[in-house]
Amino acid sequence: MFALTSADFAAEQIICEAIATIYTNHGILSEESTDGVWTKDIFEGPLWIIDPLDGTVNYVRCLPHFAISMAIAVDGVVWVGNVHAPDLGVTYVGVRGGGARCNNEQIHVHRFETLSEAVIGTGFSHDKEKVHPALARVNLLTTHCRDLRRLVAPTIDMCYVASGRLDAHTESLAPWDVAASGLIAREAGAITGHVGSVPANIPLELCGEEIVCANPGIFDELLSLLRSRN
Repeated sequence: MFALTSADFAAEQIICEAIATIYTNHGILSEESTDGVWTKDIFEGPLWIIDPLDGTVNYVRCLPHFAISMAIAVDGVVWVGNVHAPDLGVTYVGVRGGGARCNNEQIHVHRFETLSEAVIGTGFSHDKEKVHPALARVNLLTTHCRDLRRLVAPTIDMCYVASGRLDAHTESLAPWDVAASGLIAREAGAITGHVGSVPANIPLELCGEEIVCANPGIFDELLSLLRSRN
């Protein structure tokens, strides 16, 4: 793990204890207490997927783009997701089949048809050995879209796609990055997919590897572009 703080662990403890007290038979998958090794049985039954502090470096540096992300899934299907960004004063909620909201106001993607005019969010792995593929992705995107943003909190970035502030977001992520924000984005009208194949041991909605989250107008073109470098 990178740049973990006492706040990461304190937030995780508070959230996990609250869940365990009420939902005694539910599983919990939280970023700070997992080894990142996935087996299919982990995702069986009711499971809470939590990122207690997404954007830790931003939090440490007093930058506002950090969030708490929580989702509940059953057998790998996400039913409710919540992303709360306290310094930004926003709370995003998505309910399967019930739409997406920001501060209780319904939100929708910005229907944008031209990739060359799109503003896209992306990010880099903290593992320096994995930086080069991300840089290749950046080089490709900068020549085909209007501009890029790196806010270092992908849960917020995908919610920004949901609310039309960004047109797309793409990078390699973990289940706790995409569980809540992916549902919120899809309920707001976005499409999510993957550049490569999804491993058999991870449910589709919880796979963050090479994820693409975009409004429908540019999704196909963006996915084709990203696959062209493979």
